[in-house]
Amino acid sequence: MDAAAIEDVFAVFGPVRVRAMFGGSGIYADGLMIAICVDGQIFLKADAALAGTLRAAGGRAFTYEKQGKPVTMGFWSLPESALDDGEQLAALARQALGVARAAAVARTLPRRRMRPGNPRGE
Repeated sequence: MDAAAIEDVFAVFGPVRVRAMFGGSGIYADGLMIAICVDGQIFLKADAALAGTLRAAGGRAFTYEKQGKPVTMGFWSLPESALDDGEQLAALARQALGVARAAAVARTLPRRRMRPGNPRGE
């Protein structure tokens, strides 16, 4: 799937930017990666809740092999039904954008040092 086709799929959601990466494409909205496209399959960035929704709709986790071992990432395949239903796709893409925003915020928060006798890092 080329960039124009990906942009067309996400048209109901809003503008996306597509960048080539690692033999596939990264799909960005508001400067955040919300999805990837690998071998013509779109995978949305997902947290546990969105992963459950996508799994229930027949989605699967994105995995690849590294040094002979499977590696699973936080991306889940877009259900086939969403490719035919723009509103479903837009709703799922909005959720993926929310996941990407939450991840970006989490990366900017200071990490608390864990000290002996202080298991919560306070």
